[in-house]
Amino acid sequence: MTGVDRAHYAPSRPYSDSPQPIGHGATISAPHMHGHACEHLIEYLKPGSRVLDIGSGSGYLTHVLANLVAGPSSQDGTNGQVVGLEHIPELVDLAASNMRKSDQGREFLDSGVAKFVTADGRLGWQESAPYDAIHVGAAAATLHPVLVEQLRAPGRMFIPVDTENDGGLGSLGSTGGQFIWVVDKKADGSVHKEKVFPVSYVPLTDRPRT
Repeated sequence: MTGVDRAHYAPSRPYSDSPQPIGHGATISAPHMHGHACEHLIEYLKPGSRVLDIGSGSGYLTHVLANLVAGPSSQDGTNGQVVGLEHIPELVDLAASNMRKSDQGREFLDSGVAKFVTADGRLGWQESAPYDAIHVGAAAATLHPVLVEQLRAPGRMFIPVDTENDGGLGSLGSTGGQFIWVVDKKADGSVHKEKVFPVSYVPLTDRPRT
């Protein structure tokens, strides 16, 4: 995808279309899920865009997103940036190490186009907000309002949510299990939510206890 080699990010079977373990109870998502995420967010992934990748894990999708937003905005000249956010410090280190396996990845990290931070994904990363796009790579127990607040208007979020605890997602109904929701913040600040398809993600939670 966009010239980023999954072999730098998955320790085994990197091209298999299924989730692969990367340690610490985390996985790298199947390629088709990364494709779905980019497809739904692509309108907001332009040079100069600012993106938050929550649950960045191996760093693969962070690299893909950086490849799409690198360069100055055609509107105001600001440079694009992707923040990979992960609550497990070892995975933050792993993602940066993986990205440095390629010349482009090293350039993105050294220039600040991509960076990884350790933080609770349920709280987002206010320091670099607002974001044109937010990708969440783990299933949230609810649609956390703070993440919607950190979206630019207009902006879009792609997030798996456990619909049994939908947190007031709206009147579209819930049949239980996890679903991808696409959340649009319109230019006027209004928010539109759409449930698009069922999924199975690891949960967006505290760090596993050892």
